[in-house]
Amino acid sequence: MENFLQEAQAQFEYTRRMRRDFHQHPEIGFKEVRTANIVARELSALGMEVKTGVGQTGVVGLLEGEHPGPVVLLRFDMDALPIIEETGAEYASVNDGVMHACGHDGHVAIGLTVARLLNDHRSAFNGTVKLMFQPAEEGLGGAERMIADGVLDNPKPDVVLSLHVWNEKPVGWVGIVPGAVMAAADKFRIHIIGKGGHGAVPQLTNDPILAAAQVVNALQSIVARNISPLQAAVVTVGSIRGGEAFNVIPSDVEIEGTLRSFDMDVRERMVSRFGQIVDGVAQSFGCEAKYEIKSITPTLINDAQITGRVQQVASRLLPNDELDFHTVTMGSEDMAYVMQQVPGCYCFIGSANKEKGLDASHHHAKFDFDETILPKAVGLMATSAWEFLEK
Repeated sequence: MENFLQEAQAQFEYTRRMRRDFHQHPEIGFKEVRTANIVARELSALGMEVKTGVGQTGVVGLLEGEHPGPVVLLRFDMDALPIIEETGAEYASVNDGVMHACGHDGHVAIGLTVARLLNDHRSAFNGTVKLMFQPAEEGLGGAERMIADGVLDNPKPDVVLSLHVWNEKPVGWVGIVPGAVMAAADKFRIHIIGKGGHGAVPQLTNDPILAAAQVVNALQSIVARNISPLQAAVVTVGSIRGGEAFNVIPSDVEIEGTLRSFDMDVRERMVSRFGQIVDGVAQSFGCEAKYEIKSITPTLINDAQITGRVQQVASRLLPNDELDFHTVTMGSEDMAYVMQQVPGCYCFIGSANKEKGLDASHHHAKFDFDETILPKAVGLMATSAWEFLEK
């Protein structure tokens, strides 16, 4: 087995420099113009065939080996989030209200470094490495857009690999789990319509705020009483909007949130019960309810055989790390759309360091991760890709 860890460590300054540059200049989904231009420039400098504008701002690079062979797709997401950064880092965002609060800046830097390492060995393997730098992973449909633009064609991948730096776990932890590893995610919006009026005469109104409060409470019964304790599901209300004045009962309220599940039958049960609760509770308060549930991503499912081979790579490459082959997350990933069509493995690299104050969770204004894990991520991705190429 080729071991790319030492080469990755030798490239650490490049990886860190690129990561900090991307962190300082974050761009939200489908607006990753600067990031995409840099990616295209770096891949072109390696002599790769590069295609830009895939899925609007996505970039695809083809690294051809000595002769035709297996096609391995490596995917790295590029987008940031609409969050005001509070890290105080010297490389903090200079774009107001936009921040790399999930680690995608690290992913792009990892991908570019993997490209450099594999390019140095292109005469030693047969096959093609297809590098997919994806926009708009954060719930905006970037993977679907790239698929629609043909990222999985010409050539069609045989295997797909991806990873995520993971601040839910410390440095020294690596998660590589077969089967369902990330949840299907749905977004819901509820519009409760009542009859507004003066707060001093509530008997003349049909109060949508009171109805909304009961809806929020009742929705929690779905997981508590309609889903088996041995199955995983989440119902989260993240936003309630209604009313403008302290003494006025409004005419309507909006509620937004998410449903999460691994199993399709569980999801269908949640959706069915969701509608019954929303309609029934609203009607009991003399209100009308309208709602919609939109699928964001399906369940991300790792292929057992491919994941087993990546586990073996990690065991040899990172013998001193805690290799976790069981832990899953209710987080979601649109990489699931790619892996519905191509078998693959999606893994996690623990990146939190509490002693350095680098342990804020993903999507937090103080999110940052320990950059010492970058060579590990590069080494694991490059060596895993090598595992599926012909020598």
